[in-house]
Amino acid sequence: MGDEATGAAGESARGRRTRRDVIREVVLVVGLYVAYSATRLAASGSWDVAKGHARGILDVERRLHIDVELALNTWTSQHQWFEIATSYWYQSMHYLVTPTVLVVLFLRRPLLYRPARTALMGATFLALFGYFFFPTAPPRLLGEYVDTVSETSRWGWWPSAAEQAASGASSVTNQVAAMPSMHVGWAVWVSAVLCVLVRPLWAKIAVWGYAVTTTLVVMLTGNHWILDAVAGAAIVLGCWWFAGHRYGLWAPRAQVDAELDELVGAAPAVRPPTSATDDGLALAGAAEPVPPASGRDDGEPDAARP
Repeated sequence: MGDEATGAAGESARGRRTRRDVIREVVLVVGLYVAYSATRLAASGSWDVAKGHARGILDVERRLHIDVELALNTWTSQHQWFEIATSYWYQSMHYLVTPTVLVVLFLRRPLLYRPARTALMGATFLALFGYFFFPTAPPRLLGEYVDTVSETSRWGWWPSAAEQAASGASSVTNQVAAMPSMHVGWAVWVSAVLCVLVRPLWAKIAVWGYAVTTTLVVMLTGNHWILDAVAGAAIVLGCWWFAGHRYGLWAPRAQVDAELDELVGAAPAVRPPTSATDDGLALAGAAEPVPPASGRDDGEPDAARP
C-alpha cells in the first residue's frame, strides 16, 4: 500500500499540467505529424525505383521462405466479410488507438508520457529516412495482389483507387512509402506502452495481440511486406529502449522509489514491530535506561541488595 501511495503521490506531483504544458504538447505532437505527412509526401520516389525495391524485398523473403503476403492477400480477397473487417481495421485503428493512448498517458500517467512520446516521435522521424532513400511499392501495386481496401470502399468512408485517381487525391498521398511500416510501428508502440501499464503476466502477453493483429492486417490487405513490418517494429522498439533509458524507465524499483521520495518528501522511516505490543513507532530516546525513582532506588530489586 505504501508503494501505491508513494507512486500516486509521485504521479500527482509530476503530473500537474498547466495550460502552457497542454499547448506545448499539442503543438509539438500535431506539428510533428503535419511535418511527417508533408515530408512523407515530398519523399515520393519514381514508380520504377519503388517497384524495383519491392521486388528486391520479395526476392529476399523468398530466399528466407517468409513470402506469405500473396497467400494471405488471396485468401482475404476470397472472403468478403473478412475483407471488409480487415479494411476497417486498417483504415481506423491506426488513427484512433495511437492518439487515444497518447492522450491518456498525458492526462493520467505523466511519468510514462515523456518517454512514450519521445519514442513515438523519434521512430516516426526516423521512418522518413526510409521513405526518402528507399521508396518501396506495397504489394497491392505489383499486379498479383488485390487492393482489398479499395475493393471494399463501398462499405466504408474511404475512396477506391479509381475514385482517388479521378479526384486527384492520389497525388496528395505517398503511394510508395511501404518501408518501414509505421502502421505496424505505431501498433508496436501501443502494445509496448500497455505492457508497462498492466501488471498480470497474462495481460502483458495479451496486449501484444494488437501489434500482431495489425501486422497481419497490413499483409492481408496487400499494403505491406513482412519485412516492412519488421523494420517498423525494430525502429519503434529501438527508440522505446533509448527513451526508457533516457528517462529512467528501466531503473531499478528502489531507485525509482528514491526519486519519488525526494520529489514528494518521504515520510519518516518506520521500523517493523519486534513484538505484539511494539507498534514500530518508539521514540529515539526510549532505548535509554529509566533513571531511579528516588535516591534510594538504584533500579535493582530489594532482594539483590546486601
